[in-house]
Amino acid sequence: IRYSIPEELTRGAFVGNIAKDLGTDVAKLAAANLQVLSDSDSQYFSVNVNTGVIMVSERIDREQLCGQNPRCFLHLKLAIENPVEFYRIEVEILDINDNPPEFPSDEVSLRIYELASLGARFPIQPAQDPDVGTNTLQTYHLSANENFNLNVKARTDGGKFPELVLERALDRELRAFHHLVLTAEDGGSPPKSSKTRITIQVLDANDNHPVFDRPSYGARLVENSPLGTLVVKLNATDVDEGPNGDIRYSLSSHNSAALRQIFAIDEQTGEIRVQGNLDFEEATVYEIEVEAKDMGSPTMEEHCSVVVEITDVNDNAPEVILTSFSSSLSEDAPPGTVVAVIHVRDRDSGEQGKVQCHVSPDLPFQLRKDYEHQYSLLTSTHLDREHVAYYNITVSASDLGSPPLSRHTILPIALADVNDNAPQFEQASYEVLVAENNPVGSVLVTVSAADPDSEQNSRLSYSILRAGGTDPGLDPTRYLSIHPTSGQVSAKLPFDYEQTSYLQFHVEVSDGGSPALRNRTLVHIFIVDQNDNAPRVHFPRAGEDSATQFRISPTTTPPALITKVVAIDADSGRNAWLSYHLVEATDPGLFSVALRSGEIRIMRALQETDASAHELLVVIRDAGEPPLSTAITLVVLVEEKGPEALQGSEARATDGGGLPTITLYLIVSLVLISTVSLVGLAALGVRCL
Repeated sequence: IRYSIPEELTRGAFVGNIAKDLGTDVAKLAAANLQVLSDSDSQYFSVNVNTGVIMVSERIDREQLCGQNPRCFLHLKLAIENPVEFYRIEVEILDINDNPPEFPSDEVSLRIYELASLGARFPIQPAQDPDVGTNTLQTYHLSANENFNLNVKARTDGGKFPELVLERALDRELRAFHHLVLTAEDGGSPPKSSKTRITIQVLDANDNHPVFDRPSYGARLVENSPLGTLVVKLNATDVDEGPNGDIRYSLSSHNSAALRQIFAIDEQTGEIRVQGNLDFEEATVYEIEVEAKDMGSPTMEEHCSVVVEITDVNDNAPEVILTSFSSSLSEDAPPGTVVAVIHVRDRDSGEQGKVQCHVSPDLPFQLRKDYEHQYSLLTSTHLDREHVAYYNITVSASDLGSPPLSRHTILPIALADVNDNAPQFEQASYEVLVAENNPVGSVLVTVSAADPDSEQNSRLSYSILRAGGTDPGLDPTRYLSIHPTSGQVSAKLPFDYEQTSYLQFHVEVSDGGSPALRNRTLVHIFIVDQNDNAPRVHFPRAGEDSATQFRISPTTTPPALITKVVAIDADSGRNAWLSYHLVEATDPGLFSVALRSGEIRIMRALQETDASAHELLVVIRDAGEPPLSTAITLVVLVEEKGPEALQGSEARATDGGGLPTITLYLIVSLVLISTVSLVGLAALGVRCL
């Protein structure tokens, strides 16, 4: 059940009839033991159980209960027994215009300078009205005057604030005080209002401002001027007297913080001096805003500007910036290959900012000017990593200032290898003397080649090839092997001079490039004879452990040839030089042996007292070191079996039958050895030429 009543009703004022609104008999309400329960601490209402009427039991002040809330409610509960039932009653308290607007004070004092600008606003503390709706504060009224108008500002929450607006200039000399009345009025019926008196004191103003002797000043400074350098001295005057004519200089707040760090002003003298670094490259012109204030109250000020032009000096070296750069370059790069793109700049101006670049003319590189401030570093000739593998190119940049400034930048460039060099042997050919009967696996010669390329392109591999013009049946790989990386040529079999006295073959070396490059060298191996063969007797022939018998007549006369021992040695040279020695004889003085020919002759006539059989031990020895020898035993029988001449002739005939064949063998052997030696020497000479 809802009821609406105005605030401030007297006690006992009628609110509503419960019995009527519930549609029940009053007697039943009395019998049901009706009770009224309130949600608030105060019991603002009561119920007459005899009549069922709700009445006001206490004074209700809406502003105290709900403040500025536009709607205000009080809530009651009705309890009825037999059966138990509850009813909720809501009583809306309506506002009445029972409060006038109230100003915080009855008097307001304002102090306004006489030179306050027209349109200036001066807020007044607003009046407060606790009523709501139309009963609250609605408007203000200002008493009539010549200088001020009233402006009321409305807030979004409904509040209204009065402001005095200066419409006509004040003049303290004409009127020092102004008295106004401000009235606040609400919208009640009838309306309520209140007033406050406003007293305005017009303050004397500092009505003469300082004046500079010039509206603007100019100065010119060289960049990097020392600290404390005087820029300009300002001069301002104020016709006022006393503090109103006392002037203080300062840099305006309009100046940037950076400018304040560069310049400072003396507040007494107006001298502007340098206190920071002047850099033409950061700023060419500085415009300083200066203000001059007098000491009046309120102060008056005047502004002027100081334009400072900065003159450039050559204080910045050129800068070299690599826009593009490759630190590795293939050695087969053609001339004109771009290695780097260089950007140069100089923060100075004019001629001092123009930059020239160059590199050393001794290097295979050159600079090409693409356009202003950009150069390209190019190769000027063919490159050879094996000649120079690494370059430190110094790019020098200098400006046209006086004196000029320069900067040097080093560009390291490494040349990447290409396989452009075939391996080269240290010798065009190798000659090796190898003693026969050499041990298997012994190193005969080491061939060595070099490749000026690098890494894989310089990894060498050796192999043996058959030399042209050699005996097809004489395969060098049968006798020799070569280590593929060290080049050591080793023997796979021992050499036999008597079978092979000379061996010729090629060694080929190839690098690891792609494609691989190759080279060859010729190796001559001369087998040196060793004294490994003892002399062998060809005549007279005799079996092992047996002696050869010869018969001579007792009448044989010296120096008759008895026989000739013929031996040969398969070795050569000194090892084949044979000598014959009579080591033992039955009669040492009867026979002799020729040292070189091996002829055995009788040295004296035979006597009857001489033995009938003479045993001769002949040793054949070569000239080797150590010498080898062979021995033969001859038995000479003295018998009278025929005429002496016959015996002699038989001996000679027998000797002559064996000599021609042996001599022929010796001659043929000597010719063959001489021919092979001459052919070998001729081939070596041709190869050397």
